[in-house]
Amino acid sequence: MPKKILLCDCLGSQSLDAEKIAAATGLETSRVHTKLCQGETEAAAKALGQGDTLVACGQETAFFEMLAEELGVEPPAFVDLRDRAGWSDEADEAGPKQAALAAEALIEVPLPGTRDVISEGTCLLIGSGDLAFETAATLADRLAVTVLQGDETEPPADRRFDVVRGRIRKAHGALGDFGVTIDGFRQLLPGGRGAFTFDEPVDGAASSCDIILDLTGGTSLFPAPEKREGYLRADPGRPVEVVRQAALAAEMVGTFEKPLYVRTEPALCAHSRAGQTGCTRCLDICPTGAIQPEGEHVRVDPMICAGCGACSALCPSGAITYDAPPVSSVFRRLETLARTFRRAGGAAPRLLVHDADHGAEMIRLAARFGRGLPADVIPFETTALAGFGHAEMVAALAAGFSRVDMLMSPRTERDTPERETALANALTGQDAVRLLDVADPDALPEALYGGASPALCAPALPMGTRRQVARVAAKALQPDAEIVDLPQGAPYGAVLVDTDACTLCLSCVSLCPSGALGDNPDKPQLLFQEDACLQCGLCENICPENAIALEPRMNLTDGALSQQVLNEEEPFACIECGALFGVKSTVDRITEKLAGNHAMFSNPDAIRMIQMCDDCRVQAQFHSQNNPFQGGERPRVRTTEDYMGESPSKRRDH
Repeated sequence: MPKKILLCDCLGSQSLDAEKIAAATGLETSRVHTKLCQGETEAAAKALGQGDTLVACGQETAFFEMLAEELGVEPPAFVDLRDRAGWSDEADEAGPKQAALAAEALIEVPLPGTRDVISEGTCLLIGSGDLAFETAATLADRLAVTVLQGDETEPPADRRFDVVRGRIRKAHGALGDFGVTIDGFRQLLPGGRGAFTFDEPVDGAASSCDIILDLTGGTSLFPAPEKREGYLRADPGRPVEVVRQAALAAEMVGTFEKPLYVRTEPALCAHSRAGQTGCTRCLDICPTGAIQPEGEHVRVDPMICAGCGACSALCPSGAITYDAPPVSSVFRRLETLARTFRRAGGAAPRLLVHDADHGAEMIRLAARFGRGLPADVIPFETTALAGFGHAEMVAALAAGFSRVDMLMSPRTERDTPERETALANALTGQDAVRLLDVADPDALPEALYGGASPALCAPALPMGTRRQVARVAAKALQPDAEIVDLPQGAPYGAVLVDTDACTLCLSCVSLCPSGALGDNPDKPQLLFQEDACLQCGLCENICPENAIALEPRMNLTDGALSQQVLNEEEPFACIECGALFGVKSTVDRITEKLAGNHAMFSNPDAIRMIQMCDDCRVQAQFHSQNNPFQGGERPRVRTTEDYMGESPSKRRDH
């Protein structure tokens, strides 16, 4: 854990408030240097040699890492104060933000789990014409290439790569483990004189490879092809792009670490029960098709998952959670930023959520060539924009941020952020969250300056699961509200029961995956705990009387935390022993419908059995004249006397 921070004003181009940084973070601050990476390298080397150092520079990380390597010490931690705070029209007021960013850099974020992916360089190149063969020739010395030819162009005599013909019916897998099924498969016959020939076509030929280079320019083999590792595409009409993709393919040989982006808890999944489909949020939103149904829960293929985080943001139960890094570390970072900003003298910061590529570059360009970020706007880098859902948004607002802006990336799907923003604003009670869809670095500051506003509530600590954090935050943001209406598809809400139609069959109770619906073993009651309801729809789908409907809402009262009676009726008393069983209205209705209307119940004694408890019904059936448990007359047992009394001709032992 760093104990001191090494400051540099980058040739005097920024102002750093060392006093506020030290007071708010507890870090020992160095004097503010001017050119640590140039003329003051001795001071940098001395600080790094002492260890436990946080270097306030994001641009020259490579230099300081090399310096640490020369000194034989561990590389230092880094925090970018210049682009995110020091280069700004409001740099003189950015002391609280600098302190907050320094405090955030001290948080140890767990590294994601990984899985080794081995690629031996087997490459399937799909294309037509001479371009496919020329590209294969450039890769032949690096990869084991097979060209799947899509036309009748004469193949070259170059035998460093294989040539086949056919069309792909389907493909699956990712880097190191692709599988394809080919129809009309024809292999080149290398023997003979004259032009090469091919054997007879075969449908359904199966093959595997490590890399696929698609130069057809047609429909992709996979959804979201840019997210499928090992699958490279290029328009054949753009030679530069073809060369670039071929060069990337040549580097995909060896052992790679594949991050395991999400963690799953199948027992919490509300996808299906007893053949009835419930929640499909993750299945509907996954851009790569990495999530598939598997019985009562879903399965995530970690090799296909691209880590967009949308499934984690939408999962109502926590069966899928983002783990690179864990959601808990996100909440901790948000709380640390807001708390340190206030401790350093700030009032109500605003949060700018961005990704590590497009967003970070926009901030750097806006700082270097434009106005930079306002002093109260704290940038928050996340590995998955779509994974920053409504729980994280309202947690930030409840922690003390006055607004949350999400800087969208051109490669981020809009469905999940738009849906989660609408839900967060509904939980907040005002439009405190917005999406910024700007691609011009000069437009970014213009969208942010002049938007300062007070905090929405007293700070609340974000602790617990995403559902718990969302509820606590909503209650802090709307202290006087009891019921908050939410958009359709929200993971919070009530179950509404038509008591006239409900027969208390309790099929909904048996299927409820979260235990929100329950029964009373002592009397006919349908109980409901709203805080536990996932709005998965299983109860609505299974109800034979169509008596259940869902209402998306957030109940902020304490009543949502305990069981409430949705429907109850008088129990029926057994006509023999008086024991309570079943529902009186149901027993009366069945008796009325069957008495005299069904051949099995034409006898009054049979009707009486409907009105008996289980024990009495068995007793009545056993002693009845037409006892269904009674067998035929048993044959008389034969004894020795029977055998000895018979004549020898009738005895079986003679």
